[in-house]
Amino acid sequence: SYKEISVLAQEVDSPQPQKASYIAASYVKFLESAGARVVPVMINQTLEEYKTLFNSINGILYPGGDASIVSSGYANAARIFYELAIEANSRGDYFPVWGTCLGFEELTYLTSGKKLLSKTNTSGVMLPLVFTNGSRESKLFKGFPAEVLDALASEPITENSHELSLTLESYNNNTELRKFYKVLTTNSDGKTEFVSTMEAYGFPIYGTQWHPEKNAFEWTRPYIPHSPSAVKTTFFFADFVVNEARKNFHKFEDEEVEKRALIYNYNPVYTGNIFAFEQTYYF
Repeated sequence: SYKEISVLAQEVDSPQPQKASYIAASYVKFLESAGARVVPVMINQTLEEYKTLFNSINGILYPGGDASIVSSGYANAARIFYELAIEANSRGDYFPVWGTCLGFEELTYLTSGKKLLSKTNTSGVMLPLVFTNGSRESKLFKGFPAEVLDALASEPITENSHELSLTLESYNNNTELRKFYKVLTTNSDGKTEFVSTMEAYGFPIYGTQWHPEKNAFEWTRPYIPHSPSAVKTTFFFADFVVNEARKNFHKFEDEEVEKRALIYNYNPVYTGNIFAFEQTYYF
């Protein structure tokens, strides 16, 4: 049966009419490539609208970007969906949350209630992952073929474009984070070790500080890897996210409302000539 996953929009730097918020199309393609349909979450909606949408969708992705993780339309919507997800999962309603880059950083803030990120030299680097003990058997990685895990561990096929990171030290010093998330992989900028992939112990909540969607769908930067194993990585991550959403049984009450909610109502525009994203949806 089909599943619908939301991607959270975020504010643009200088808003215009019909161009106040955006979603990079690569996140949409990422989810579609594994067999899901996408429903955008608009910023600055009411709590009631967000609750109704939550009960209609099967999972949510918090994308990368540069919105504030504390006070922005993105942060506010992320907080509401996170709280709804925690509550739903606690009563047996399985609802996955995935955070990429800024989304990962947002998750660290939502779980700990603190700004724990530190500056690292990681804007524009490809890195192999350093797997923690036993992490190949984690919820996230246990279904991956050995060859993909080996490639992730030995080849620089994860794209990092973040100025801030959750250092291993900050993670270890924060009880909330330590109790809630298992660190699956780490990386280093040469000086500082930071968390690059994590999953929650008791909840289907996951985050990567790096960008699994870029390898297959973004071409604007020389530091995005496109090798066969890099592209396979994109698809195995997408497959995982969508399979998690298949365990959720929310649905739209009304087919017309559902049709209006889908990303197909919007057209992505070519932005690769001016922006880090090849295509962008504006709202």
